[in-house]
Amino acid sequence: MAGKEFKNLAEQIEIMRAKGLMILDEDKARSILLRENYFFINGYRHLFMKSSNDKRFIPGSTFEEMYALFTFDRRFRNIIFKNVLIIENNIKSIISYQLSKKYGYKEKDYLKPSNFSLDRKKSRQVNDLIHKMKRQVRVNGAQHSATLHYTSNYGYVPMWILVKVLSFGIISEMYTILKPEDQLSIAEYYDFDIHTLANYLSILANYRNLCAHEDILFEHKTQKQVDDTKYHAYLNIPKTDNEYIYGKNDLFALIIILKQMLSDEEFRLLIYEIGYELDILDGKVESIPQEKILDRMGFPTNFRDIIDIEGDFNL
Repeated sequence: MAGKEFKNLAEQIEIMRAKGLMILDEDKARSILLRENYFFINGYRHLFMKSSNDKRFIPGSTFEEMYALFTFDRRFRNIIFKNVLIIENNIKSIISYQLSKKYGYKEKDYLKPSNFSLDRKKSRQVNDLIHKMKRQVRVNGAQHSATLHYTSNYGYVPMWILVKVLSFGIISEMYTILKPEDQLSIAEYYDFDIHTLANYLSILANYRNLCAHEDILFEHKTQKQVDDTKYHAYLNIPKTDNEYIYGKNDLFALIIILKQMLSDEEFRLLIYEIGYELDILDGKVESIPQEKILDRMGFPTNFRDIIDIEGDFNL
């Protein structure tokens, strides 16, 4: 297979024009392509294509519209990221509190393998994760003033400080290897069962990493699905083959998770911010209807109504 060759800005523009994309201001397009990267912007072309087989652009679609979608996704990603970070901080605090209260506040106490699942099938995972957490302290501890303070002055790092240097992915995995009674004590804070919280944390960690690496967000799908909730039913989300078409492994599934784990005030602001950005995008994109964008995101058209559904959790 032949490798991709370098294309200058003029050639990049001609490639898009050859596929039917209108460019209203070529000088501005050149500046955008230089600053933002052709590869990243071109990643948003699929929504404007005639079909998955026909790679030409829909008549009337413009570079400016594609860039508007690109900038929408950037702002949307920032909105999602800051709210996922709220939950990350919350769950780290809850887990560290519960485990410190039960097992102690020094690594030699709370990182004992006996504190975790006694299932033999998970013994290797338990040992591997404990090794990962100890390595996080060694590698990243000096980068944080709190961990450095405790190691320098006391010779240990309390659990409530350790979580500062642990990734959300490690926290998510750690939850799955806790003893069932410890899993339950944490899940009950959100009025969840153990399965639901484990599933939600895995999905949140996936989106958190996606946002942190500035990947395309608005049409991302996860491997895991959320279970059916009252939010699906209340919003009258349509079904295909007895399966809801939105809110299962798409961005609206993430919104449903955030609905249950953020405070009412935090969630209301989240929906207002998303709605505001969608309204701005709608004013900039004319070649495709907003319903098509919402469908690609996995959002029902009445997504704002989720605010009015009584939440399961109030901070």
